[in-house]
Amino acid sequence: MKAKPVVPREQAQQDVEDALTYYMAEDAEAAALGFIDALEQAYAHIGRHPATGSPRYAHELNLPGLRSWPLTRYPYLVFYVERSDHVDVWRVLQGQRDIPAWMQDPEAI
Repeated sequence: MKAKPVVPREQAQQDVEDALTYYMAEDAEAAALGFIDALEQAYAHIGRHPATGSPRYAHELNLPGLRSWPLTRYPYLVFYVERSDHVDVWRVLQGQRDIPAWMQDPEAI
């Protein structure tokens, strides 16, 4: 089976930038590089196996098709929807956040 392209939305890209800014502010360059590596692995996985993500938040938020996949060794979740020709990444959020509030109101901090 051929992997689908993984296409992060602008908000997902901003989430990644925010996480990297946080790690760099903590002077944790190794953590920032590890985060990028973990994110690339997660994107590769959901591109090959989009149905393996958890549908938990789809039910909670009433967003059919929404799935999440955790990053290895980092407290972040990739939220995405499988499309016919690609994987649509909506957000990359820290798991301890109020996920429903963040997904419904991307401007909420």
